[in-house]
Amino acid sequence: MSKFLILGAGPSGLSFANKLLKNGVDDFLVLERFGEAGGLCRSVDVDGTAFDFGGGHFLDVRRKNVLDFLFAFMPESEWNTFDRDSQICIHGKFINSPIEANIWQMDLNQQVEYLKAIAVAGCNLGEEMPEHFVDWIYWKLGSKVAEDYMLPYNRKMFGKDLNELGTYWLSKLPNVSFEETLISCLEKKAYGSQPAHAKFYYPKKFGYGEIWKRMADNLGDRIIYNEKVNKIDLNTRTVNDKYSADIIVNTIPYAEFTDIEGMDSEVRALIDTLKFSSVVTEYHPENMDTHAQWIYYPDENLSYHRILVRHNFCSGSKGYWTETNLTRFKEDKNYPSFVNDYAYPLNTIGKNENMKTILDHLESKGVYGLGRWGEWQHYNSDVVVELAMNLADKLTN
Repeated sequence: MSKFLILGAGPSGLSFANKLLKNGVDDFLVLERFGEAGGLCRSVDVDGTAFDFGGGHFLDVRRKNVLDFLFAFMPESEWNTFDRDSQICIHGKFINSPIEANIWQMDLNQQVEYLKAIAVAGCNLGEEMPEHFVDWIYWKLGSKVAEDYMLPYNRKMFGKDLNELGTYWLSKLPNVSFEETLISCLEKKAYGSQPAHAKFYYPKKFGYGEIWKRMADNLGDRIIYNEKVNKIDLNTRTVNDKYSADIIVNTIPYAEFTDIEGMDSEVRALIDTLKFSSVVTEYHPENMDTHAQWIYYPDENLSYHRILVRHNFCSGSKGYWTETNLTRFKEDKNYPSFVNDYAYPLNTIGKNENMKTILDHLESKGVYGLGRWGEWQHYNSDVVVELAMNLADKLTN
């Protein structure tokens, strides 16, 4: 029996385990279903350079405590720093993201149409904020941004029934002021806040999976690979009938548990309401004539929703990869592709309340949810590292 049992060797589990070591605790095991660590942030070799098959994962520069922690495994000298260049392909041309700050880059007649729509958006007229996702997008951004970009892009990424989604996770979207957008168009410059990952790190060699590989190597034989977790007994804190611990930290999707003992039936029913999307990344060797690192495509005639331009951030590489919702993907055997069954937890209506009930119940049994899947939140890797560090400090204080 161990002090800690960590389920999953992705960024969350690896960070928690390594922070335990840093805190002087070495009585733990990590269970990982695959033969290597890294989760969605793993890299493989394609065409002689790294391919991050879980999608576009980069290290944000904003959390100094996270950077200090990760640079202990992979020094800052082994990373390149980039200014984010993300674009949107819309109306037959490329404009910078976010769309609301860069309408000025569109043709003049399109600028006029967008400005007219923004002027009568509900948030600018003082109308009450709606409850449903689709109505909220119209209210927040105006009909043109909604119909030309936000709604088709989100349908491609998350599915056709967007009103299954809540609006609580959209609060970070800024208000689109008519006056500010008009000034932006007149002055021909972006107006408003920078998007997430305005600056980011990416390894000079290898792929983003390298940092997680090194963190896994640091754990030695405390990781057990090729151990798929499917059964958990909350009363005895035992997994797969053979691994027990005082405390279990779960970072894997709850849908993987086919057998849960000791959980209230009402809570078990809430787990069944959790939804997620699956994506496929596909590698194309052709270089694109662009400086952008990633490009968003709202056109629903295209299967993929975004492209990551590999040669603009991965040293010595070529080509790009597409990211496509699994339900829209059609395999082309000329191009290598990778299926990510668990890509994005969906922010469905009532999810946060349901997750609080689930997590409170688990914690009462000595089981803690952590990270993107343990907390069922669309966290980036830098966020889950910080959460893991904080939880390790809390549980070893």
